[in-house]
Amino acid sequence: MIDTKPVEDASRDLAADLAALRADVAKLTASLAKVVKAEASSTTESVYGVMDVAKQKISDRASDARGKLTDASSELEASIERNPLMAVMIAMAAGLVIGLISRGK
Repeated sequence: MIDTKPVEDASRDLAADLAALRADVAKLTASLAKVVKAEASSTTESVYGVMDVAKQKISDRASDARGKLTDASSELEASIERNPLMAVMIAMAAGLVIGLISRGK
């Protein structure tokens, strides 16, 4: 008669090792998922932070440009009020140049 005890013991040991390996893989997968989630959250917060800074800079620059445009418009109006004849002559010259350019060959 053949003694099958060592084969059965080896089979049980293999099954136990496989079960332990499955548990380790499951723990590793859970840990990896937590790390990925934390990194994704951190990256998302960083992106939102950069976007907020960029949004604020754009808003500041737009406000500055709006102020400069208002100042330039006021200066132009004042200049036209001081020299109306010069303003009419400049407008006429600009119209003549635009007409000649758009006329074509």
